[in-house]
Amino acid sequence: MSDDRNEHLEEKAHEVVEHLQAAALELIEAARAMLDVAEDMVKDPSEVLAVASAAAHLANVASPPPKANGQRRVQHIRVS
Repeated sequence: MSDDRNEHLEEKAHEVVEHLQAAALELIEAARAMLDVAEDMVKDPSEVLAVASAAAHLANVASPPPKANGQRRVQHIRVS
């Protein structure tokens, strides 16, 4: 019975190692993809600037500055 248990534990340990190896390879692949994007951004920053400009514009549209009269979009009401 002890041999069966040891064999089972060895199989599980082998399975764990296989999963960890697969995960490590996926992380390496993801890092390579990220480095490719970073390299493209360094080589041609105009695309990054265009995306950043669009994001800033969308952020400004989503949350415009207060009105000239000082009123906010959200009115806070005190509750006693």
